[in-house]
Amino acid sequence: MITFVRRIIGSKFGAVFALLFLGLIAFAFAAGDVGNLGNFGSMGGGSSTKIGSQSLPESELQSRAQRVFEQQRSENPGMKISDFLELNAVPQIYNQLVAGIALSEFAKRQGIHVSKRMVDAKIAAIPAFQDAAGKFSQSIFREMLSRTGVSEKALRDDIEKELIAEMLLGPASFGARLPDSLVLPYASLLLEAREGHIAAVPSAVFKPAGPPSDKQLADFYKKNADRYTIPERRSMRYAIVDADRFAAAAMPTEAEIKAYYDKNKARYAAKETRTIEQLILPTENAAKAAVNAASLDAAARANGLSVGTFGQTSKADFAKAASAGAADAAFAAPEGKTVGPVELELGWAVLRVTGIQKTAEQPIDAVKPEIVEMLKADKHQRLLADFISKIEDDVANGSTFDEVVKDNALTVETTPSLLATGQNVDDPVYRPTADVGPLLKPAFEMEGDDDAQFVPITQQQRYALLDVTNITPPAPPPLEKVKAIIVQHYQLHEGATKARALADKLKGEIDKGTPLDKALAGAGIPLPPAQKVAGRRADLLRDDKRPPAEISILFAMAQGSVKIMPIPNDQGYFIIMLDKIEQGDAAKVPGLVDKVRSDITTVVANEYGAQFERAVERELDVKHNPAAIAGATQELRRINGAAAQ
Repeated sequence: MITFVRRIIGSKFGAVFALLFLGLIAFAFAAGDVGNLGNFGSMGGGSSTKIGSQSLPESELQSRAQRVFEQQRSENPGMKISDFLELNAVPQIYNQLVAGIALSEFAKRQGIHVSKRMVDAKIAAIPAFQDAAGKFSQSIFREMLSRTGVSEKALRDDIEKELIAEMLLGPASFGARLPDSLVLPYASLLLEAREGHIAAVPSAVFKPAGPPSDKQLADFYKKNADRYTIPERRSMRYAIVDADRFAAAAMPTEAEIKAYYDKNKARYAAKETRTIEQLILPTENAAKAAVNAASLDAAARANGLSVGTFGQTSKADFAKAASAGAADAAFAAPEGKTVGPVELELGWAVLRVTGIQKTAEQPIDAVKPEIVEMLKADKHQRLLADFISKIEDDVANGSTFDEVVKDNALTVETTPSLLATGQNVDDPVYRPTADVGPLLKPAFEMEGDDDAQFVPITQQQRYALLDVTNITPPAPPPLEKVKAIIVQHYQLHEGATKARALADKLKGEIDKGTPLDKALAGAGIPLPPAQKVAGRRADLLRDDKRPPAEISILFAMAQGSVKIMPIPNDQGYFIIMLDKIEQGDAAKVPGLVDKVRSDITTVVANEYGAQFERAVERELDVKHNPAAIAGATQELRRINGAAAQ
C-alpha cells in the first residue's frame, strides 16, 4: 500500500535513497559495505554551492553520486550509468546534500550542537567497529578507517549532520494526523476501475529493405553507445585453502585424549537425576495435610493451586531452584515417595519423586570416539585459522600473491573476464563454479591495486585467497563483433520513425471521432488488432509489482483521450485509448480508509520535514547551482564509460 501512495505523490526516483541526506560514510560502515570509500570527502574542483558559511563542491557531489550508483549496481549488477541517470539521480542527490548542509548551518545559527559523546555513541554502535564480543574496538576502528581511506573527521561530520537532521526534522514531522476527507480520495483510487484499448504500430513493418552504409551504422552505434555498453568486467585468480588440508595434523594424540578426559571427568562421572513434583502451600499445616492426601494433584485442587514439575533435574540444579533442604529431602526419598513439608522463602513445599534416572560412569574407552571428533574439529579450526593468519601477515608484510602461493604449495585457479553477475559475455554457456560464485561480490569491491585477500566460501571450512588480475571498464564492444545485431537495431530504429508518423496520423483520426478499429483498418498496411484492457488500480499494483508502462498510463489519462507511447528498443509505438472510468468509494469498504491513513501518514510527515528544510534554505538564501549538477553528471558519464551528452 505505501508503495502505491508513493507512486501517486512521490518522485520517480523515490525510495532509491533510504538514507537520511546521504550520510553514506556512516551508513556504509554500518551496513558493512566498505569496499570503496576512498573518494569520500574530497574537496575542490568544479563549481560549488554556497550554503551560509559552508559550501558543497562539485567534486563532493560527484563522489557521493558515484557511491550511490555503485550501491545500486551491487544490488542490480545490470544497471548502467545511463539507467541511473535516467532516474534523475544526480539532482536528487544534490538536493539532499544541500539539505543536509543547510540544516547543519541553521542548527549552528540557532545554537543547536551535537556533542562528541552523541557522535561517539553512534560510532560505537556500528558493527564494523566492534570485536567478536560485540564491543567497540579502537584498534579495529583505526584499521577500518585506514583501510578505506576515510578520515575520522569525515566520518564524524557525516554522523553529526545525520544527528542534526534527526533533531530538527523529528519535531517538524511529528504528530501528523490526516482527516477522512483527505484520506478518502486516495483510498478510493485503489477501487477505481478503468477500461481501454491498446493497439501497436510495429517498427518491423517499416524496416528498410537494404542494409545501412558503414557510415550510417557507425554513426548510429556511436550515438547509442550507452545502449550497448557492457558493464565493468573483472578477471581474477584464486587459491583454495580447505580445512581438509589439515586432516592428518588435526588428529589428536593419545596424550591429548587422556588430558581432555581427565580435565572433564565430572562430565563422564556417574550421575543421578530425578523427576520431581512440587506443591508450595502458604502454611505448614496445609503442607502437612497435602503430604497425606491421595495425590499432590488432589491437594493442589483443594487449595486452588497447581503442581510444578522438574524433569530429570540434578541435585545441584534443584537446590538452586528450590533450596538446599528441599534438594536433600527429594534426593533422599525413594521413587514414588511424597516428602515434606520443607520450608522455603515463599511457603512450605511438599515434594514427590516420580522418577529416578541413573547414568553409570563412562570410562575413557567408551567416550574416546566422541573426544577424538571433538578435539579433531577444534584442531582443524585452529590450524586453518593459523594458516590463514600467517598468509595474511605475509601479504601485509609485502609478499605478493605469487610468492605466498608458491611458499605454501597452493593451487591457482583463474577465471575469464566476468560481469558482476558471473556472466561471461564471450561465452554464453559459461557458469561460475561453486567456488567462484562467492568471490564475485568481493572481487568487484576491490580496487585494482589492492592486495590479495581471503574470502570465505564455506565459513570455517573453505576459503579462497583472491586476487583481481584485470579490470575492463564499461564500454561498448567493437562494432564488427556485434555488427549483425546492430544492423537489425538500426533497421528497427529507422522503421520506428515511420511507425511514429503513422501512429500520429491514426491518433489524429481518432481524436476527430474515427473509431479505433476503423482507423487501424484504414492504415494502409496490416496492423495487429487492438487489445482490450481493464482492471482496478489496486489489482494492477498488487504484490508491489509495477505494471507495464502502457497499462499504468491508463490511470493518468482522461476518459476518451488517446495517447501514443514508444515500445522499448525501437519496436514501434502503442496507441492507447481510455474508454471508461468507474470511480471507487472507499467509504463503503470497512477499514480501508484507516489502512490507507496509516500508510500515507509517514509520507505526509516526511513532507512536513521537507517543507521545513526548504524553509531553512530560504532563510539561508541558498541558490541552487544547475552547473554543478550538469558537471557532476558529465563526469559520472565519463568515469563510467558512457558517451558525453
